[in-house]
Amino acid sequence: MPFATARTLSLHGAVGHVVDVQTDVSPGQVGLTLVGRPDVSLNEARDRCRMAIVNSRLQWPATRRITVLLSPADLVKRGTHFDLAIAVSVLAAAAELPASSLEGTVFIGELTLDGGLRSVPGVLPMVLAAAARGVGRVFVPEPQAQEAAMVPGMEVIGMRSLAQVVAELRGEEVPEAPPVAPMSGSRLLAWRGSERREELDMSDLFGLEDTRYAVEVAAAGGHHLMLSGPKGSGKTSIAERIPGILPDLTAEESLELTAIHSLAGALEPGDGLLVRPPWSAPHHDASKASLLGGGNNAVRPGELSRAHAGVLFLDEFPLFRSDVIEALRQPLESGEVTVARRDESVTLPARGMVVLACNPCPCGNYTSTPQTNRCQCRDPQRRAYRHKITGPVADRVDILRHVVAEDRAGRNDRFDHRDSSAEIRVRVETARRRQALRYAGCSWRLNAHAPVPVLRERWPLTPEAEECVDATTWRGELTQRGAARVLRLAWTVADLAGLDRPGLPEAQMALALRRGSPLAVQALPRRAG
Repeated sequence: MPFATARTLSLHGAVGHVVDVQTDVSPGQVGLTLVGRPDVSLNEARDRCRMAIVNSRLQWPATRRITVLLSPADLVKRGTHFDLAIAVSVLAAAAELPASSLEGTVFIGELTLDGGLRSVPGVLPMVLAAAARGVGRVFVPEPQAQEAAMVPGMEVIGMRSLAQVVAELRGEEVPEAPPVAPMSGSRLLAWRGSERREELDMSDLFGLEDTRYAVEVAAAGGHHLMLSGPKGSGKTSIAERIPGILPDLTAEESLELTAIHSLAGALEPGDGLLVRPPWSAPHHDASKASLLGGGNNAVRPGELSRAHAGVLFLDEFPLFRSDVIEALRQPLESGEVTVARRDESVTLPARGMVVLACNPCPCGNYTSTPQTNRCQCRDPQRRAYRHKITGPVADRVDILRHVVAEDRAGRNDRFDHRDSSAEIRVRVETARRRQALRYAGCSWRLNAHAPVPVLRERWPLTPEAEECVDATTWRGELTQRGAARVLRLAWTVADLAGLDRPGLPEAQMALALRRGSPLAVQALPRRAG
């Protein structure tokens, strides 16, 4: 009985599953039956594959019954990237291809009616999943060969058409074919606005010494940060400069982030691995699906996941919709986003820094000093505004900092030394190297992600520091979640200071960062060079 199996992959979030495309060609009612929980776009593959084979001058088994099983059958299959695997399995079952040529290979690509290949999103996470399961060769659309080749040890064959794939599998000379069409929804215009951030430097800012140190601690340990203060105080300015003090991504982070952007369809042909931490600043009118991930068909990563290992800046945070604010609870706590639906649950990584910025009132002019207070908001308006930035979400933010604009005398101080982004980046990178050595072999990389029970058992604070944190907690000034964040912050302060273990000064500094208390410049810990 004519039978053949080709292999492709099904993506559920950033996790890929190998799918066996099993095809049987036998006598019976003429037609093609596709089983194995395909979605609508995958059901349409029956017509795409038939016309692609016919128009490629290959033999379609027109007088036979064709049954295609996508195994495992209980897994929901979505997307058009199954086309190439279905087509080659049909040809192999019809004896147009040697079935042995499909072994050890996965096929990824959408087919056009004339037999051409089109690019598809998610090639990198699919190839990563294939490599993890021992697959050594992959066929992909030609523009995405470089993306697939990012996976070490994988033999990548980029093709333009079904006819080229068949010729390669037969061992024949590969014919010419038109270039592969770009992926639908790809960027058509080069946006150069992101280059402005490369020209922003911490030395541009006047004063804000305690806020600078708070930002440095946040960057070193990957901690979430909330900046509050009247409008014009410098919240957005300092947040925009955070990517400049972050070191380059590690090889593991770079591969993870590139896979997420591939899944989102944000990689262009020729793009290599992403090596710099990403920056995302969505508008406060953004929907929950765009921020956390979702979509009508396959779940696509949201801005939170696309900022993985980088910075997500939510300016005017209280103006975001209430459902968006409440939905941030899980990712702020766990570093993951789980999108649950009726028949599937998808988990996406989201271990980036979340920086929140807010005004003290809707008009942004409120100050606690009567002489400078120009606020026109009513008390109920201020209470409603502040209510959106308190409670469970604020409790999941590690560092709180009230930003006050520098006065005229400070701006005119010619002898004021302001560290540049490059100088701060060296200290942040040194602190992160200490964390990498300490957490070698663990599933986390930074202090902000370390489980507190493990920290207390394997890397405890000094007894004096522990007593300070415990006393503050029992007085009701800290929640248990807040105490956990103080413990992580104390380790980051110690890492920046080059200390082997946090003591009482580091615990006190962590408490001040957590509670938003003023930081005396002379009390800042010494910093590692």
